[in-house]
Amino acid sequence: MKLRNYIRSFFFCNYFYGICAVALAVEASLQQHYPLNIPIFYMAVFCATVWFYTKAYITDTIFPDAHERNKWYYHHQRFVKFSQAVLFLILTAIAVYFGVMYYSRIPSLSLLQWILIIFFPVVGALYYGITNSFNLRNIGWLKPFLIGITWAGLVNVYPILFHDITHNIQTEIHFVNIVLFIKNFMFVTVLCIMFDIKDYIDDYNKQLKTFVVKNGLRKTIFYIILPLSAAGLSVFWIYSYTQHYSVMKVLLNTLPFIALIIVAYSLQRRKSILYYLILIDGLMLLKAICGSVAMLYF
Repeated sequence: MKLRNYIRSFFFCNYFYGICAVALAVEASLQQHYPLNIPIFYMAVFCATVWFYTKAYITDTIFPDAHERNKWYYHHQRFVKFSQAVLFLILTAIAVYFGVMYYSRIPSLSLLQWILIIFFPVVGALYYGITNSFNLRNIGWLKPFLIGITWAGLVNVYPILFHDITHNIQTEIHFVNIVLFIKNFMFVTVLCIMFDIKDYIDDYNKQLKTFVVKNGLRKTIFYIILPLSAAGLSVFWIYSYTQHYSVMKVLLNTLPFIALIIVAYSLQRRKSILYYLILIDGLMLLKAICGSVAMLYF
């Protein structure tokens, strides 16, 4: 029983999200032919991801009779707030360290670098809402795309941006950067739409027009999730053809999309919250592992 409680705490606290973000950032650097960054960068990625996702659960009103995850947050509020405080302190320390070490590089940042630095945090802030009346989370169909853009920025753009700034290099956008950004954007967006299936009843009661609320379960899976998955995979196949990737490299990168389609099909039956947190979110980790192995060994 204790082991199950530890597992629930690990996933409910979003630590697994942090691991997935780090793994995807490593994969993106390898695929864009960039060296890996210093460990402090990946620590920042982990802490920022966990802090961002947990914020919603300590900001929203939590009731003890709500669904399983909210129940856990209700009974572990002190631990969650402590965890958030530690994560914020680590992020602050990293920001101070980065500012002191690379302060001299700030005047030489290009306009493109400033835009990339600012754009993705702004998108993330819009997701939570600047005011109660202006909250993009309340636009159900838009929410998955906002999260997809934020994730793609974090794991695709920021590793390159951090490397270039710390090495005093002007960042440039190439075809490979655009293609891999789209691939990660599409992959995470599909996962978010799949997660909306879990919240169908709550979203319906709140009149939040997510894809599944507007279209129903079957249409969401067959007319939205599967076509978007196919589109993301097609983008990669086109890119791999232009880059003359080996068959093994293509197969390894295709595997997560095949798994995504299989898992999406399985959602026609009701699943537990841990199924979503472990298996569906685990597709991000599978993607990162397959992509990294493909780049390192094939």
